[in-house]
Amino acid sequence: MINASGVIYNHCIALHKRYYRMWGQHLSCAKLQSHIAKLRKRNSFWQTVGSQAVQDICQRIEKAYQLFFKHNKKGVRPPGFKKVKKYKSFTLKQAGYKFLGSNRVKIGNRVYQFWKSREIEGTVKTLTIKRTPLGELFMVVVVDPSAPLRVNAERSRGVDEGSKPEVEIKTGKIAGFDFGLKAFLTCSDGTKIESPQFFKQSLNAITKASRQHSKKLKGSSNRERARKNLVRKYEDISNRRRDWFWKLAHELTDKFDILCFETLNLKGMQRLWGRKISDLAFGEFIQILEWVAKKKNKLVVFIDQWYPSSKTCSHCGHILESLDLSAREWRCPSCQSVHGRDENAARNIQMVGASTIGLGDVSRATPAIAV
Repeated sequence: MINASGVIYNHCIALHKRYYRMWGQHLSCAKLQSHIAKLRKRNSFWQTVGSQAVQDICQRIEKAYQLFFKHNKKGVRPPGFKKVKKYKSFTLKQAGYKFLGSNRVKIGNRVYQFWKSREIEGTVKTLTIKRTPLGELFMVVVVDPSAPLRVNAERSRGVDEGSKPEVEIKTGKIAGFDFGLKAFLTCSDGTKIESPQFFKQSLNAITKASRQHSKKLKGSSNRERARKNLVRKYEDISNRRRDWFWKLAHELTDKFDILCFETLNLKGMQRLWGRKISDLAFGEFIQILEWVAKKKNKLVVFIDQWYPSSKTCSHCGHILESLDLSAREWRCPSCQSVHGRDENAARNIQMVGASTIGLGDVSRATPAIAV
């Protein structure tokens, strides 16, 4: 079914390109869905995929094109063809599946057994089948919880209109964090958290596995075996990094009630420093931290990325005209205080984050305050 979805996806991309060449216009999602529905009736292989999954493929392409139209000046490219073997998933919405109990689900005309990582609570909205590069299959279920649960979740995130963020006060502390290349996080209380840099640790093993894969004959079983070995190396890195992120997120949310971060242009940093930014994976860590903070009723605050956190003196507020990236320490010309670049930025992020959520002024000499 995933392979058939990949074939349909490539056919839709070809129709988009042909339509633009002929008419100079974008093919609408409704026209594409209507045309694919007619083709599907004459193709038995395409009928292995549910009708709603086919509609979802058209909607995915439409979203990709809308992003391209909106952000093409920023380097976003239009959707292109994909190898069918590498096509990852299809999504079913209201129909095409049925849960039978005892961890069994009926998809199409077949019944599959699955292992359930957590209980399915709420009304099932969509069911997505995903395929990993190793060929493993995962079932992702999106549910709509009851209304009271949704309201509580919004309150825990501090998004209720007309009220301040509701934070469960346990430690009474707020902290600012500065992301860096040398230290993964620098806290406003002076502590530094170094990144294990899992990809750098496994670089030799990755290079060796990649070399073995490239030497094998294309299409042979040995090459497929070498490809899976290479994929396992990458998955091991990803799993170890994610495990470290989850542990760090729980450690920080247990220590602080409010955590302040600076919004970063990760794509721009990726262009400048490449593999190092990918290895640090700060964006993935922030997603995990927000999820953990929401569950524990803690608050994650982001300040503007253009705020001069590194160039502002955390003692007197003086702002330097310029500060080279190589300068790790600097002396304030106003109060003569000597600042470490990352520690000073973390304290400024803490103060701006506190003022953003309405906690008032924070003492410039205090790394953590009572809420």
